[in-house]
Amino acid sequence: MRNHPDACPGAVELHAAADGGLARIRVPGGTLTAARWDVVRAASTELGNGVIELTSRANLQLRGVTDGLELGARLRAAGLLPSVSHERIRNIIAAPLEDNQELVDSLDAALCADPALAALPGRFLVTVGAAVSGLGGDFGLVGNVLLLAGTDTGVRVHDPVDAVVTAARLFQQLRGTAWRLSEVDDGVRKITAHFGAATAERITPAVTPVAPSPLTPGVPLGRLDAHQLAGVPLRLTPWRSLVVPAGTDTSGLITDPGSPWHGVSACTGRPGCAKSLSDVRADARAWLGTPHSRPVHWSGCSRRCGRPAGDVIEFVATGDGYEEIR
Repeated sequence: MRNHPDACPGAVELHAAADGGLARIRVPGGTLTAARWDVVRAASTELGNGVIELTSRANLQLRGVTDGLELGARLRAAGLLPSVSHERIRNIIAAPLEDNQELVDSLDAALCADPALAALPGRFLVTVGAAVSGLGGDFGLVGNVLLLAGTDTGVRVHDPVDAVVTAARLFQQLRGTAWRLSEVDDGVRKITAHFGAATAERITPAVTPVAPSPLTPGVPLGRLDAHQLAGVPLRLTPWRSLVVPAGTDTSGLITDPGSPWHGVSACTGRPGCAKSLSDVRADARAWLGTPHSRPVHWSGCSRRCGRPAGDVIEFVATGDGYEEIR
């Protein structure tokens, strides 16, 4: 059991990183209009260091932020911060090639409307769609299937929004100091019992990454320059890639599934993170071109931040090199 609150950064409560204020902007469902994306780009250059990071939950991070109050004001004006009290729990990953943003928006609004749910931890996660069902959400929706801690216990629902809010309330009541439903003793069984298990055939949650193409480019090491993709509507994916309109200038992005960049990710590393034991991004670039059959993630310390879900090869910095974890 956890003995301290989670310290996930937000867009209001910034994290004091080695390179300045770190702001995490939740983007439920990953969808950004061109206008909202341009607000984020401008904030990155005018209030931060011009770097925009894509996270494994399809959110955005700004680094080197010098004025958190101004950032919050800009995000609120753009509709990117509809609830200050609930902003850290607005973690909803959606299958990026499905028509599900309306459902995501309804879920987000309902979660934010319940005052009690503001106390949920920043690690709270909801998934929407089959392609992201294996990402280990506390709750997940695939049609009328309600997943609990990333598994199908047989719960089937008629009103998916009400079901997720109800399950989130139960989780809040049961969790004690736990950050995730999977950490709550007997939590999945208790929530399943509340809904009543169905006898329907169970589904197997899966992870189906989007392959790079001109319409779904990847972002090398998950970092965008704030001058890229000006005026372009985007949909972020949990694989640090994007869905963009046809004809978008994708210079500097990964569009070839055979690119050596495909499937390679890294945490922030030095100099941005004080806990990192290495400049993992530089080391990943130097390693690039080494044959690999699975995704590869580079971590600057044993916390292994940003590790993608699924079968991943990891290089974890030890201070004397890297430990390879397969």
